[in-house]
Amino acid sequence: MSKKVIANALLLADTAVFGMQEKKAHEIVKIELSKLNAAVADYFVICHGDSNTQVEAIADSVEEEIRKKTGEKPYGREGQRNAQWILLDYINVVVHVFLKDNRDFFGIEDLWGDGVITTYADE
Repeated sequence: MSKKVIANALLLADTAVFGMQEKKAHEIVKIELSKLNAAVADYFVICHGDSNTQVEAIADSVEEEIRKKTGEKPYGREGQRNAQWILLDYINVVVHVFLKDNRDFFGIEDLWGDGVITTYADE
């Protein structure tokens, strides 16, 4: 994989973190998966909100910040109907915005715990 693609994925992931922070997301985690053989993306960025409304607002903020900074739009957006787990798919970066109970139930961080994990303190 080229250095340009990896750098772009990191920019997308870091911009997703910023978009989450703008809407007071909780327990933001960035997981670098690029060195894992079975990885489906270079990065997962994960957080949760306190309500369906906040989950939707966080996902919208991430999408807006990435579009402003890079011009990219997600290739897919899933889960907005019930806003319990919204997934934004940028191919090399997958953003997961959960309600707390759903995040605990699915345990994405545990599944991909072999990746390089960066955590961000709640603001």
